[in-house]
Amino acid sequence: MAAELLQATGGRMEQMEQQMRQVSTSSTSSTKLWRVSQGLSRNMEEQSGVQRKTSAVVETFSQVQKSPQIPEGESVPDFEEKLRPVSAQEGGDAVFKAKVSGNPQPTVLWERAAGRPLPAAAKSLCDNINSQHTLKIKSLAQEDADVYKCIASNKHGEATYSVSLIVTENPAMDFKKKLKKRSVERREEKKKPPTEEEMLKILSGADKKDYERICAEYGFTDFRGILKKLKEMKKKVEVEIVHVLKPLEDVTANADTNVVFDTILELKDPNIRMQWFLGTELLRIQHSHGKYEVKQMGTKHMLCISSVSLSDMGTYTLQVGDKRLSARLKVIDEPLKFLSEFKPKKVTERQTAVFEVRLSKKTDAPLIWKVKGKEVRRDEKFEVSLSEDGLTYTLKIKDVKVSDTGDYTISIGDLTATVPLFIERIPITFTSNLKNVRVQERGKAHLECEMSSKDVHIRWLKNGCDITASRRYIFVREGKRAEVIIEDCELADGGEYSAVCTQDNDTHEYVTCANLTVDERFASVKSGLSDAQCPTGSPAELCVVLDDEKVDGVWLKDGVEISELKGVQVVKQGAVHKLIFSGVTHSHEGKYTFRAKGAESEAVLTIADAPQIDASVLDLLGARPVTVKAGQTAAIKIPFKGKPLPKVTWYKDGVEVQEDERTKVERTADCTSLVLSRCVREDSGAIMLRLKSDCGTAVANLYLNVIDHPKSPQGKVEFSELSGKCIKMKWKAPRDNGGKQLTSFVIERRAAGKKSWTRAGEVDSSSTVFSDDKVQEGQVYQYRIRAVNAEGMSEPLETEEVRAGEPVEPPGTASQPQVSNVTKNTMTVSWIPPACDGGAPVLGYILERKKKGSNMWLQVNKELLTGTKFTVDGLVDDVEYEFRVTSVNRAGAGSPSTVSNAVLAKDPIRAPGLVRNLCVTDSTNSCISLRWTPPEEGDQPSGYILEVRPEDAKDWTKSTKIPIAGTAFTVGGLQERMKYHFRIRAVNEGGLGETIELQEGVLAMPPPVAPRFDLQGKLKNQMVLRAGATLCLHLSFTASPPPVITWFKDGILTTGREVITKSKTNSQFLISSSQRSDSGVYRVHLKNDNGEAHYNVNVRITDFPRPPQNLRLLEEVPGTVTLQWDHSPDLIDNSDGAHYIILKRDTSTASWFTVAERVFSSRYTVTGLLPGRKYYFRVIAQNSIGDSDPLDSKEPVIIAKETECISSLRLKEHTSPARKVKPTFLLPLKDHAVRRGHDCTMSCAYQGLPTPQACWYKGESKISDSSRFWHSTANGVCTLVIPTCGATDGGEYTLVLENSLGTAKCSCSLVIFDKDDKSLLESLTNQANKEKLIL
Repeated sequence: MAAELLQATGGRMEQMEQQMRQVSTSSTSSTKLWRVSQGLSRNMEEQSGVQRKTSAVVETFSQVQKSPQIPEGESVPDFEEKLRPVSAQEGGDAVFKAKVSGNPQPTVLWERAAGRPLPAAAKSLCDNINSQHTLKIKSLAQEDADVYKCIASNKHGEATYSVSLIVTENPAMDFKKKLKKRSVERREEKKKPPTEEEMLKILSGADKKDYERICAEYGFTDFRGILKKLKEMKKKVEVEIVHVLKPLEDVTANADTNVVFDTILELKDPNIRMQWFLGTELLRIQHSHGKYEVKQMGTKHMLCISSVSLSDMGTYTLQVGDKRLSARLKVIDEPLKFLSEFKPKKVTERQTAVFEVRLSKKTDAPLIWKVKGKEVRRDEKFEVSLSEDGLTYTLKIKDVKVSDTGDYTISIGDLTATVPLFIERIPITFTSNLKNVRVQERGKAHLECEMSSKDVHIRWLKNGCDITASRRYIFVREGKRAEVIIEDCELADGGEYSAVCTQDNDTHEYVTCANLTVDERFASVKSGLSDAQCPTGSPAELCVVLDDEKVDGVWLKDGVEISELKGVQVVKQGAVHKLIFSGVTHSHEGKYTFRAKGAESEAVLTIADAPQIDASVLDLLGARPVTVKAGQTAAIKIPFKGKPLPKVTWYKDGVEVQEDERTKVERTADCTSLVLSRCVREDSGAIMLRLKSDCGTAVANLYLNVIDHPKSPQGKVEFSELSGKCIKMKWKAPRDNGGKQLTSFVIERRAAGKKSWTRAGEVDSSSTVFSDDKVQEGQVYQYRIRAVNAEGMSEPLETEEVRAGEPVEPPGTASQPQVSNVTKNTMTVSWIPPACDGGAPVLGYILERKKKGSNMWLQVNKELLTGTKFTVDGLVDDVEYEFRVTSVNRAGAGSPSTVSNAVLAKDPIRAPGLVRNLCVTDSTNSCISLRWTPPEEGDQPSGYILEVRPEDAKDWTKSTKIPIAGTAFTVGGLQERMKYHFRIRAVNEGGLGETIELQEGVLAMPPPVAPRFDLQGKLKNQMVLRAGATLCLHLSFTASPPPVITWFKDGILTTGREVITKSKTNSQFLISSSQRSDSGVYRVHLKNDNGEAHYNVNVRITDFPRPPQNLRLLEEVPGTVTLQWDHSPDLIDNSDGAHYIILKRDTSTASWFTVAERVFSSRYTVTGLLPGRKYYFRVIAQNSIGDSDPLDSKEPVIIAKETECISSLRLKEHTSPARKVKPTFLLPLKDHAVRRGHDCTMSCAYQGLPTPQACWYKGESKISDSSRFWHSTANGVCTLVIPTCGATDGGEYTLVLENSLGTAKCSCSLVIFDKDDKSLLESLTNQANKEKLIL
């Protein structure tokens, strides 16, 4: 019974393993397996006393592509988020979540791997927005433990993800089940110990170390006997190690094909040794260079043989343990022959012709291609290739032409075949067809077309007749373009024209047609005839311009065509038609007409003579003026001749005379008159008659003089003497003497207050000065003066009243005051005395001031100022003032002077001093930078004027249009290596400062600089790269002149695979794909005339570490195994922090568990091994890049059992009293710090009866039901596993235990850190001295 129970349990496990193999082999595309977290599996195994329905953790993925080609934008189904294996207690809930992607949208199904239907409590949900599918199973039972598959499929393929569901027994549930089975009457009966069969059933699922405790709990005393029966039961199960499901089968194959021997086996030990034999000889798979390859797909084991030959015939045997499986291989060698059909091949010109020959088998004989008796050689024209399988030969003829036509012969050994090649010409197409053309008569016609090829023959047709040989046409051929030209087109040239194209080896004719239309030519007048008037005997010309120079016409006079007309010439110049007269006579007068096709123009020719005035009349008018007295009428009459009648215009003093009531102009056919009635003196002047016609102009000039009395004398009378004895005066002669000579001037006077005038005297007309000596001193007189000629007296010129003697009057006005020496409190005002003192000396001056904008004047001085300069004080700072001066004599104050300009009361600004420390700060090939210091003397400058002068020039030029505000400036636009001189001076409102000049000229070139590197933190001294990555060393530097750049590796000049670029300011060292051999110290060396510099970069190229070698196992101490191996070369170099990881695997499971990490020696002792178990061991080298290939132990190690005597063991039946305990923590949770990506396991010990219910929280959120976390509670230990910790997993975790007596809580903190988080590692190290942290 016990053996059957163990077999049943083992059978279920074998069934699960077989299902796992079937799932893993169902994929034809790619299968991905992930290693299940070691910590989870180890914790699950350590839960003693709790049996599980399924103990193997399964997680597999497969993907199958059905469509050979997938359109762009569509895809095979895939899982964006992988499922997680779930472990839950009986009665709890299990949740599987999957996120699926694919286009079209895949269909998702949930299945059990065992083929049974889903549990009744299972419910599948779908979130279409997030493409997330969920399977939720409530109230788990042990029968629900299985491998669950999520299948996503669409038309392009299928993806399957399988994970295991582990259901652990719940002690509370077992207790409830037992209560249900008990009857009410037997509740108080004592519990009986289980039978031997029941005990075997209980112990079959428990660990060996828990056997004794379980027997004691159930009161079973025959502990030794039950162990013996368990051992016998296990031996019966393990009898058959290898079970053959499908034997090897004989295979018959052709030579040079691939052969596969396959068998399906069920193995108890997956690491059992397998060997393949050919006959009795062991096949050395690893040294066969790909000839043999052993593959395994689940339970299917295969031997693959590539390219079999007659030597591979024989019996192949697979040795598995004590079983041998055999099958025979038979190879058939067929004769060499062509498998391809040889048919004539047609290829279009300019394409690639491809010949393919398929052989029945491989051969070492060369294949020869021939064309026209010559062997084909590989070149740019011909390309010969052989397929990878060595059976298909290909000949490609590129850019085939007509000359490539012929028979191509294939020869290999004794086989020969011929394939004809025909070249199809590319049809001729017209990229530009003939187009219909319309021209006018006598015009030029062009008909052109363009073909797709220039190697064509062309014929021209007109209305179907060949005109190619006609001289009437001009034929032009340039490349692909053809053209026919017809000059001086006639109406008969119209018709249909065709271009017929042919080419060699092409019977087709390619035609393009177009029509030529010739229109009759008509002209229009562009510039018509104009009427003409010509003097008798003068030449003349009639001209008409048509719009078409190819149209002729005729001339007519008075409607009669001109054939012969004396003195007339007909001329045609292109489109210009002329009628030229050598000398016009009266017989030539008439109407002239020009006629052409569609055009006509008329004009009249007449004779016209210029107007003339008799010369004797002109002489008479010019000899003497026409004189009349004022008030009389002046009539001027002038005869003339002219045809046609000219226009008459009279002018006076250059202005045209307009008729009015006094002025009349009379005109007749032969004379004209100007009549002026009631003449006045102003009518005198130059008179001009102008006769104008289209033939010319005649002019007559005369002078009209109107006599009258003179005008009054001019201007203001000046008194040169006003004394008590004499008044002397002076005036100017009148502007107009009235047309007669002046005879004298009459002077009259009257005393002030009198109305009558008395004659004072008369002077000759030649004198304008008069002295009146008959005056009384102090008397005021007024005088008037008249001019006299033969016609009478002029109007008088009156003087102002004057006093005889010296009168005293107020002085005149002083000059405008001038302000100088301005300060904020004082100003100096100066002025010039008045020109007139008023007849008495000036006694002094009154100075007044006012603010600008004010109307109130304030007197500055209390007493009269005797001088002409005065300093005004008491002024207000920053206020504008105006000044005026009044002169004073004994007659009183004169008029105030003109107001001075407004002046601001402010201290004067001094001009700046000498600029200091002018120097050059930098220079380049095109600019020079200068710097200076402001002057110490003078006021603050508002700017600086910088001037520059080339050495070969004399003139200084300003570098800027406005003064420079700062104390530095860069002068640009200079000529390279030219010497320049500079000078500078400061400027402000006070004026310009003195100029300072640089002592020496400055060359426009960079200053000499020794090489130095400009790293700026971009390139470090140490560089670590992964093999295959790009090694790029980019260095920037400054140097003048540019340095010589040299790169070294480990002190040797680099001449390898690198690409070095150099410029004036940087250099780059580049290796596109780095290798381990590229590691070393790279040095770049810079050198110029001013110095040298170098920079070193230590480069290390890393890769996946190489595996260790020669693993040896020693069992020196019972329960331990010591591993020894040969170091990996990468660990010897101690590169990238390389170390070893030690793993172990029990033969009863396929999972590897980590024993130790970061092992640096080549020896390690593994402890904690269970006696009687078989273990495999694995060593992996690891660095920052990744893991090496594993080094596994070839044979398992059996841990010896401990020898102990249990014969004296007396087990007393024990009944534990019923008691209840409130939940308490014996060992609380501790804080954890875990590196990102690692697993975290939290454990604590507790006590409590009845067994409390455990609930986990993260912060305030409950996580017990989350599939993200794995937790278990058994035997007083609560465990929470967080796989692959991320940044969001950090925080506070709380465990709450609750039973009927109360509740207990315990919390801890989880800190997630990165590998390079040095600050956290330091804080954890310091804290480790105070409290223990689990890392």
